[in-house]
Amino acid sequence: MKLRKIIAIVQNQVLEKVEGRLIDIRVKGISVTKVKGYGEYANFFNPDWLVTHSRIEIFTEESRTDEIVSAIMEVAHTGMEGDGIVAIIPVEKLYRIRTKTEISPQEF
Repeated sequence: MKLRKIIAIVQNQVLEKVEGRLIDIRVKGISVTKVKGYGEYANFFNPDWLVTHSRIEIFTEESRTDEIVSAIMEVAHTGMEGDGIVAIIPVEKLYRIRTKTEISPQEF
């Protein structure tokens, strides 16, 4: 079984809804970070153009990737510039620091 890392950058206003939806579909773990940047939408009224968003990172087995991505996009979509992005990255190995052991995909 292969692992994937899902990275979603979403508007702060939808973060709680996205978190709730991920809990509903039983995603076992997420990390959330506040980030600043610009892409399709830039805040031209701010001297540095940067907009604050939330970055969600999820490690999951490959078979759940589409379900998780669909759930994020369903909740985060407003149809406006600045809705965010989702990226999927292959993961070669994952280790648990506490036990110094490799985490198997079955543990997800």
